[in-house]
Amino acid sequence: TLQWETLGKQFVEYEQVAPFLIPEDQQRRLLEFLPLFLKAWEKSAGVIVFPNIQLLASEVSKLLTKEIKRNLSGKPAEEARLALEQLLQQKGEAGDGHLLLKSVYLLSQTDLRTMWNIIGSGLPAALMQCLYLFFTVPLKKTSDDGETSEDDAQTQEMLVKIMLNMYKEEQGVEEVLASDKLQSLIIATSSLWDQCSHSWKVPTGRVLRTISRAQTKNSIVYLQAVDCIKIAVQNLFTLADTLPACDVCEAASIVLCFVKDSYPVSSALLTEFENNDGYQLLLKILLRCEGLQQNEGDPYLDEILDMLTCLTTCGKTELKVSGNIVHPQLPHFDFERTQSSGMTVKNLQPFQVLQSIFQRSNDQHLCGRILAAIGTIWAWDRVNFFLLEWTLQPINQFTDIIHFKPHPVQVQFFRLVESIVLDLSYVPHEILRKVQCLIKENIVPFCTLTALQCLLSMTQKDLLFSDIFRDSGLLGLLLALLRKEAKILRKSAGTHLPGMKEGTEKELNVVMLKMVAALTARSVRNTVVLKDYGMVPYIKIFLDDECYRSATLSILEQLSVINYEEYMSIIIGALCSSTQWELHLKLDLLKSLLRILESPKSHSAFRTCSGFNGLLSLLSDMEGALQDPPSGQWTAVGQNCILELVFYTLQGITAALHLDPVNSNFFQRNGLFEKMAEDLGSLGCFWTQGERQIPVSLEKKRTFAEFLDAALCSSEPFPVWLKNCIWILSFLDRMVKGTLHLESYLKERKPERGEESKDDQEAPQAQEEHPVAFKRPGNKLPASAYMLWGNPEEKLEMRDCNIVHPGAVCVMVRLMPKLYKEGHAQLSQEIQCALVDHIQSLVKSEKSRQLMCESGLLSTIITSCQDAFCNDSHPLHLPLTRVFEKLASQAIEPHVLR
Repeated sequence: TLQWETLGKQFVEYEQVAPFLIPEDQQRRLLEFLPLFLKAWEKSAGVIVFPNIQLLASEVSKLLTKEIKRNLSGKPAEEARLALEQLLQQKGEAGDGHLLLKSVYLLSQTDLRTMWNIIGSGLPAALMQCLYLFFTVPLKKTSDDGETSEDDAQTQEMLVKIMLNMYKEEQGVEEVLASDKLQSLIIATSSLWDQCSHSWKVPTGRVLRTISRAQTKNSIVYLQAVDCIKIAVQNLFTLADTLPACDVCEAASIVLCFVKDSYPVSSALLTEFENNDGYQLLLKILLRCEGLQQNEGDPYLDEILDMLTCLTTCGKTELKVSGNIVHPQLPHFDFERTQSSGMTVKNLQPFQVLQSIFQRSNDQHLCGRILAAIGTIWAWDRVNFFLLEWTLQPINQFTDIIHFKPHPVQVQFFRLVESIVLDLSYVPHEILRKVQCLIKENIVPFCTLTALQCLLSMTQKDLLFSDIFRDSGLLGLLLALLRKEAKILRKSAGTHLPGMKEGTEKELNVVMLKMVAALTARSVRNTVVLKDYGMVPYIKIFLDDECYRSATLSILEQLSVINYEEYMSIIIGALCSSTQWELHLKLDLLKSLLRILESPKSHSAFRTCSGFNGLLSLLSDMEGALQDPPSGQWTAVGQNCILELVFYTLQGITAALHLDPVNSNFFQRNGLFEKMAEDLGSLGCFWTQGERQIPVSLEKKRTFAEFLDAALCSSEPFPVWLKNCIWILSFLDRMVKGTLHLESYLKERKPERGEESKDDQEAPQAQEEHPVAFKRPGNKLPASAYMLWGNPEEKLEMRDCNIVHPGAVCVMVRLMPKLYKEGHAQLSQEIQCALVDHIQSLVKSEKSRQLMCESGLLSTIITSCQDAFCNDSHPLHLPLTRVFEKLASQAIEPHVLR
């Protein structure tokens, strides 16, 4: 602060004596003061505390202007350029010029009032003369001294910064007009780009763009009076034939800036540009940009495209068009109520340039940028889509040629088409008709695939498209194509034929199936069309390929709406005809079956199509699959997958029995619970050797719920066979209560075949050991929050649960003796005792005991557990006797007791 006060006093003294000094002495005194000023500025970290800063800025700027003019006066261009360089470099006359330049550079960064003083000194016009010389007159360097080069860069940076600070103000632009160098420099950029000083190209562009943004009415009149834009356009036409495309873009972008930025003030320069074939020039330049390497010239190419896009809104009058809205349209579309934001298209000429480039070029970057520009114009105002499509029809015309474009451009184009529906809520019938023709012709499979994905997205948005695409013939076209592909698949019968589809063409089949699934979803009429076409036998052929299966099942599920029997016949038939190792096919079929069984109307069809026997045959096919260790071909199949198949099979049976007395009676009457017990017992985890059970004293006795928690939720080392048994018993327990079909199966340990599900990845390490969990469908909680069977907080033995399917208890009783293995006598008897206690807890109420008796549990206990029941030293004798006594008290007829 003291230093600044001292400098302030010194400058006051200078002000007082300056009027009485001759000019040379004034200049000497000022130049002596400036080093002190710069030193104080450096020491105060750029903070200037100087009361007379405006006057100082004016004096320094005037002196710098005077020195520039003195060095330029009467000299040819090259000499003047050299003189300027010597003046402004530190090696000049005692470095006075550089001292003045650095001082003005610092002062120009202070405040606006100080800047106005600098502008008023005449410096804007003087520096424009300097810039013109630096740009147009390249100097031949006599040495490659690195220090000199660094000085040049510092000097250039200061000069450019001063100009940017001055010319961003309208006052600064007005002052530039005092010389004729502005229009000369603009014209020079359009004619001498290949001959100018290379190091001054970018700085000159920065300065001219700054001036362009601050144009005034006077500057526009000035440029118009000297035909600046007209001459520049003519020069650029010549350059466009000789210079590399990226250089022409850089030069043209400067001229176009003055055209675009001047429009809010006056339309004069735009009119001059248009009258002199400016748009033809841009079309010529942009078409030359085809094949540019990525990022080569991109900033200036993108700048031109952005300015062209902006020029579409530069017009005096609003475009008035009246289009014929073709119906049907989406319910919430109303063109009459479409509000304009003001950013509407008023000038079609620049858009025609964009449209012509897309039509004539196959360059990925160019075409992609033009599609992005169209999306931008639509985003400005939704009316713009209609203004353009009802006049120039760009999207309509682009559809005819899109298959010639690179793949990324095709993807981008169809996303744009999709946005017409998704964002504008408008159905462009004519465009969709052309897209459909594109699909029918299938000239380029990738383009066909992308087009179909676009229509698929629309179809999934609103049910209206199911009617539109049926009436347009698209549904019939897809069905014909799928029939052809199904015949090829049927002929291949698992072998690879030369005509079989791979890659894009196979993916196209997938999307065709998805499209048919979307068209038939919630549309009985479209489903009837599919059936009337005789497509059902062909559609089911796609079930065998995992790529096609999901969409195929969706179509068949929709078929069930009009004919449950046909759906059940297909699914049950596919389940029964699948090979022993097609586990994933069986799982997908079962999951589909479960979705349909949610409707009670489907239960009768399931029964009449031998659904129960079909599902039980799946269990029979897995005989020995859960042996420990695995044997034969089962070694290649993960046990999680086998357990999942058991789960969904039992779940399907439960769903078919749910609230259906006819099915429940059929299942009980035909001895299918006994068949289920037999099939589950042969899986390999239950023991069938008939080993005589040796009673042992149990050190600890856990409840069934605690036992399950220990087996499923802790690190206690249970044998694999026993864990598998416990999981199956847990399925059966859920079946008893009638809730199994409401649960979802979760694998919470790492899959054995290397495929890690999302739940596996998200579950914490402690939970990865829990092989099975249940969750309600639609539950969005993380895996860690799902209820595990045997949660210690749920004391299952304490609850008197409703018995829905008592026959499942008989299955558990039949499996009880098979839980015993000689090498694990104590553990086996412990789980057996826990299971008996659990069954006893299920028969507490009179109603539950009556249901159990009717299901034949009494005879099941006697026949299945005869050794334990008749041997009073057996550990299970006492609990089984208690169960028997409870049930016997409910027996109505004496022959049941006998």
